[in-house]
Amino acid sequence: MPELPELPELPEPIHRLVPSPAGRVHLVEQGAEPLVLLLHGFPESWYSWRRQLPALAAAGYRAVAVDVRGYGRSSRPDDIAAYRMLELVEDNVAVVRALGEESAVVIGHDWGANIAATSALVRPEVFRAVGLLSVPYAPRGGPRPSEVFAGMGGGAEEFYVSYFQEPGRAEAEIEPDVRGWLAGFYAALSADTMPGPGGADPHFLTRGGRLRDRFPGGRPGWLGDSELDLYAGEFERTGVGGALARYRNMDRDWEDLAAYDGAAIEQPSLFIGGGRDASTTWLAEAIAAYPVTLPGLRGSHVLDGAGHWLQQERPVEVNGLLAEWLKQLP
Repeated sequence: MPELPELPELPEPIHRLVPSPAGRVHLVEQGAEPLVLLLHGFPESWYSWRRQLPALAAAGYRAVAVDVRGYGRSSRPDDIAAYRMLELVEDNVAVVRALGEESAVVIGHDWGANIAATSALVRPEVFRAVGLLSVPYAPRGGPRPSEVFAGMGGGAEEFYVSYFQEPGRAEAEIEPDVRGWLAGFYAALSADTMPGPGGADPHFLTRGGRLRDRFPGGRPGWLGDSELDLYAGEFERTGVGGALARYRNMDRDWEDLAAYDGAAIEQPSLFIGGGRDASTTWLAEAIAAYPVTLPGLRGSHVLDGAGHWLQQERPVEVNGLLAEWLKQLP
């Protein structure tokens, strides 16, 4: 991994708790206006943006990375329905308001990309531009999501999303060995450690088996002991139920967002994907549809040889693309 460029001396990042509809959101901020809100995916935390916070601050932005509801020091409601997409959008609006701002650019990775896209779609007066990492924008539509996922994998295999959707199943696999499970999951989707052609696909599991049975050995180059310790420590403290609740609301989201069926996001947008990431290859049709679904698109980039954890695997390139895009925004 190329070394990050030396940055000018910056104030240290500030950790804050701000009020939200569920109670509180924990965030980490660095830099001054204008506001850029950074949303992580599963199974991560604000820490996944650790290499972007100083870079964006040095470029002249107030970079703010949050713990999404259910993660880290943010609130973790017991009710699974409290993690539906529209609730998470209102968390983001609450963060913007708590920071004294009227609007923000929102950027997300993995599930954070879906949350960012929905935030821009339903609250365009707050979110003036949207950046998506790893997961392309695909408008709401088609059959009920749980029915689609249940049909994937055939008789002998089960798709990981269906596995995550049943309360308790994935928790029973993950929580006895959080550190080991996370290391394997990160390795499974990282370009330098993911299974090669013909290897067992870690997005599926044998019915009755475990997802980790398909994880490769080895440790991704971006994941040192300190990084893994931080991620594992957070989930060992909180459990993974709040994080997995996002998967358990996909049908509710489909119902809640019926009015936005097929809707385009009009604001300026950016997409960055990984050339070896299944999220990019499986959703190639969604990327091809961007002239219709993202009419404000100002850049679509697929990083050759990159895996799923883009901002951690390829921080130099991601930081450069983000800074260049942000500079072009009105």
